Amino acid sequence: MRKQVASASTIPGFVLLDSALNPIVVNRIAAEALGFPQKPESTKHFDDLLVARIRSALLSVEPNSDFPIVGAFQSGKRRYSCRSFRLDATLKSQSRPKFAVLIERGDATAVAVAQASEKYHLTPREGDVLRLLLGGLTSKEIAQKLEISTNTVKAFMRLLMIKMRVSTRSGIVSKTLIPKD
Repeated sequence: MRKQVASASTIPGFVLLDSALNPIVVNRIAAEALGFPQKPESTKHFDDLLVARIRSALLSVEPNSDFPIVGAFQSGKRRYSCRSFRLDATLKSQSRPKFAVLIERGDATAVAVAQASEKYHLTPREGDVLRLLLGGLTSKEIAQKLEISTNTVKAFMRLLMIKMRVSTRSGIVSKTLIPKD
């Protein structure tokens, strides 16, 4: 039996920010993505470069919110999607919130489909239908792309709705792109 090793493109980058949105921890994957084309070991002031890139590429704070909104950024020819999480401290000595940012290679749609597939136990074909639905295609267009009938696409849509506990196509999109539970 062969052991599978995760490639660097499947391992997410990780950035931990303090309450002032300054980096506390940055793993190597995140450092390479954010610092490209410079390499961490070959740039004298890499930390300063990294702080500047984190602030420009990752962070934008919505008015009246202390939560960083993170979407996506381009690094060289690669595209990365990002998700942020608020970490509320449980220790009294660390009462200020911190934020974690996951940086994943690929576009946000591909990441969202992969997450939804895992969360809702979707089959590969249901994932294909979901990906095309997120791309804005109609049932007829999805059927043509997947070389299946429109009725089969509608059956997949019903299965997606049941698994995601929604009643509309827009509910599927919403649950995939804005997961709340």
